[in-house]
Parts: sequence; structure tokens; C-alpha cells
Amino acid sequence: MPHDIDIEPRLLRAFVAVAEELHFTRAAARLYVAQQALSRDVRRVERLLGAELFARTTRSVTLTADGARLLPYARRILAAYEELAAACAGESGRPLLVDTGGTMTTGHRVLVRARETVPPDVELVTRFHSGLTGAAREILSGRLDVSFGWAAGLPADVRAGLEWAPVRLERMAVLLPDDHPLAARETVPLAALRGETLYAAAGNEATAEWTRLAELLFAGRGIGTAEPFPGLEGEEEFVRVVRKRGWSVLASEEFIAVPGMALRPLVDPVPLSPVAMVWRKGLRHAGLDALRRAAAELAGERGWRVRPAADSWLPPGEAVD
Repeated sequence: MPHDIDIEPRLLRAFVAVAEELHFTRAAARLYVAQQALSRDVRRVERLLGAELFARTTRSVTLTADGARLLPYARRILAAYEELAAACAGESGRPLLVDTGGTMTTGHRVLVRARETVPPDVELVTRFHSGLTGAAREILSGRLDVSFGWAAGLPADVRAGLEWAPVRLERMAVLLPDDHPLAARETVPLAALRGETLYAAAGNEATAEWTRLAELLFAGRGIGTAEPFPGLEGEEEFVRVVRKRGWSVLASEEFIAVPGMALRPLVDPVPLSPVAMVWRKGLRHAGLDALRRAAAELAGERGWRVRPAADSWLPPGEAVD
């Protein structure tokens, strides 16, 4: 690649969007541009760099070696532009977009507390799309500011463009049909699930970190993961599909009520899901400051960062402060 190049941020955003979506139509929709214009911008980047960044066929788009090498650098450059824009605009110059995943989540509790303390001119706008993997892509592209989930479960090149703060160690549970033999118990030992197959969002690219967490927990315990299934959007659709298929579901102890199903805490050991607040590296905003304060306050008041038992389970390598 040439050393003396000058690439506009718009062109880098086009490259990153296609690199993350691996689909020109979806990338164009994400950037709110015509697909023809997006393709033109990507070709211009390739001409400037003197390298082919994507291998294109009629059925697929994949990154070349040059494209894979460029991606982390492009993300860092865009993050720097975002930091510059935030500094020029002022901390409360625009609404902060926060994905909490739902109203029964740690993230939503943090958001509610933060809204109690921010000044009137600081707006925290929420949405409810589950999955930190999908949210992280949008954070890096500038379409989202903050989300919550297992940060260590993200790919290393994605984490390189993010910052995060540990918020909570959530106890995990299993959602069982009412007629399941284990539903009569107050708690369910992990060993009792040997031979069972649990739904853990396999097939939903937006929640890949949750599926990975489940695989780590199930390893060596004889617990299977349900086959991949398209991502489920919204509580109503989740309830419909889960009940129709008769799935048992790996969940958090704080979860939506599902008619005809029982939520039971997992024990022996108590499995813990690490939840962090995640944002784009270099982001400066009064709303982010309020969220960080709220998370720290709640963690201290409610013991969110305290392991509940000496034999509790955490994913390998997870640090606890």
C-alpha cells in the first residue's frame, strides 16, 4: 500500500460498513446511502490504496488479506474523528443513544438512575436490541454510543476500538416449560441439566457473545446448545417461538415473564454472566459521565460486583475487581 495517501472519513466509513456487514446492500442501508454510491466509494478507497480490499462473487463478499489488515486501522481513525467531533460539539451537544437490551436488564436500571441526575439539556435516548456483538459494530460505526454485555466475549479487533467498565456479575438461570421435571425445583443444579439441550441464541449474529458464554459454561457438563435459529426481535416473538418449540432457555435471573414457563436459578456452581458498560474509545459526553456514575453507585449499593459464592463460575480469564 502507498505511504502518501489522503482518504476522507466518508470513504473509510464505507469500507468499514462493508467489512462488518460483508454485504453491500446491508452496508448501504446502514449508512443511509444508495448501494451504487457505496460501491463507488469502496472502489475509490481501493484505487487510493492500490489494493483489492474485498473478494466479490455473485453470492458473497469477503475481506482480502489487505482488507483485513486495514480494518482495525480504519476503525481507530474513525474513532479519532468521532472524538474530535465530540470535543468540538461540546459534551451535551447531541442526544446519547444507549442500547439497554430491554426493560428487565442491568443496563436499563443504570439508564433510569442516570436520568435522575443529568441536567435538562442532556438527553439519554434508549433502544432495546439485545446482543453486544451487534451493538459493538454500531458503536464503532457511530450509529450507537453505549451498550451493555460481556465485553471480553467480543473479538479482539472490535475491543480495540472500545472502552468499557465492569458493572455487574449477573446470576444465570434456566427458563423451563412448566411441565419439565426440573421446573418443580426452586433451584436447578448444573449437573441436573446433563443430557439437556438449551437455547442460547445460536444463529443470532448480534448475540454471538452470549452463545460463546453458554458454550464455555456447558463444556464438560454434557449440556447441549440448541441448533442455530434466526435472531428473534422483540419479547412477543421470543415468547412465541420459545413456547412453540418447547425450548429450555439459558437466561439471567432477571428475565421477562413467559407464560407457561418457569425461571429457575442455576446453582452448584452459581454461573455468573459479567456485564460491562461499553462505549466507543475517546467518546466524551455528559450523558456518558452520568451513566458511569450511576453504574458505580448501583454496583456499590447492591453488591453487583461481589461474587455470591466461593464456588461461583465465571468464564475463564474474567477478572473481578
